[in-house]
Amino acid sequence: MTAHYHLCMRIELRNLAGRRLGQIDVDPLTRPVRVALPRAAHPGESTDVFLRWDEAIDDAGALRRCVICGCDELYVRKSTPQVTPFIILLAFIGALVAALGFANHPAAIAALILLLVVDIATLIVARRRLHCYRCHATFTGAIIARYMRPWDRAVVERMKQARPEELEPFPAVLADALPMQLPTKEASA
Repeated sequence: MTAHYHLCMRIELRNLAGRRLGQIDVDPLTRPVRVALPRAAHPGESTDVFLRWDEAIDDAGALRRCVICGCDELYVRKSTPQVTPFIILLAFIGALVAALGFANHPAAIAALILLLVVDIATLIVARRRLHCYRCHATFTGAIIARYMRPWDRAVVERMKQARPEELEPFPAVLADALPMQLPTKEASA
């Protein structure tokens, strides 16, 4: 008897301004086409999200396209815990204490070692996530291919030039009647 482990992929939806709309958990093996958001972002809005799995998963099972908008421009980002800025501040204070010569006391040395261990643990706990350049969706728990790269300003500029300013807000783009692909230059001319 073999046990099958199904990875649950969490998709965090955001509007074009970056405001969080909600999150959904999907199983990439079952590839659901229609998923409901837990709650509506605004009263009267549809809570159904239609996922586009066509060509979204490569042969190795890694996500290569956004299942929300169909965009093939994704980037990888490490998500550090929210305590990271506090740890950086403590590390700076610890370095200052050591530089001023106050780290000779065993308690100060123990505190600096503890800070170092917490800092390393924070880096180990940080998970890699995929983000979509177009719709700002965040994918946690997805298999990330080696060819995925970190955020690139050139891609953002290319996306801004290809997208007309009258693009509707993110929730309206999810409706079936509206186009999901970025318009080409011929279509916008």
